[in-house]
Amino acid sequence: MPDDSYWTLPPDRLVYGSMGHCNITVLLPPFDVDARTLPANDPARAAELAASLDTVDEVLEEIGPRSVHDVPYPYTRTDLEIVQTAAWGHVLGICDPALADSGNDLPLLSQARRLRERYPDARIVGRVRFHSGAAHTEDIVWLPDGALFHAAGWPGDEPFEVTGDPSAIASALGITDEALEDLGLDEEDPADVEWADFAALALGEADPWGIERIQTTAFRVRHTEFATSTMEELYFTA
Repeated sequence: MPDDSYWTLPPDRLVYGSMGHCNITVLLPPFDVDARTLPANDPARAAELAASLDTVDEVLEEIGPRSVHDVPYPYTRTDLEIVQTAAWGHVLGICDPALADSGNDLPLLSQARRLRERYPDARIVGRVRFHSGAAHTEDIVWLPDGALFHAAGWPGDEPFEVTGDPSAIASALGITDEALEDLGLDEEDPADVEWADFAALALGEADPWGIERIQTTAFRVRHTEFATSTMEELYFTA
């Protein structure tokens, strides 16, 4: 396939850095769903979702089904062109290496805003972790009533910024005080909290990302010029 992307680096250029969590879940009503009972992914709707992403200029190729456990682990530049999306009935899933960040652009928050416009009645939960010598995380929980929790920064270090009240979010979702205590919210600095675990609590049994048999559709895309430039700076710093 001809390389008509915005990349300035060759396709076989090795990636520096790795991803951990890298997903967004859009949970539409009803919210009390068990991910184990979700319908199979709809590839046509998944393609529409991929094409609508803030970071994607064009979907170039449908690669096919992949387990949620088989998330992108980029080794070379071409791996960064793969996104995974899914439409499991009223639950949508997104995994895109362009959601990773080093603290400059907050792409997870940006994409969540776009999704919020399209799905105002949804609960939107995102978790992204990128490691490149040190880890940078970005996590978000956005409720239909507008309540927003967002945390981003370098775990265990500064700067680390938290927006919103996790206790208020937890109360609205029926998350117990004991569960919050297990996260260490009362005792630890925000930079020391595993906010991805808080995001998991916000999804509860609706979380599809831990069930191997649940599938997404993988696509090769041309990312936007801005997303491509950002990934070049992030993934090829060594």
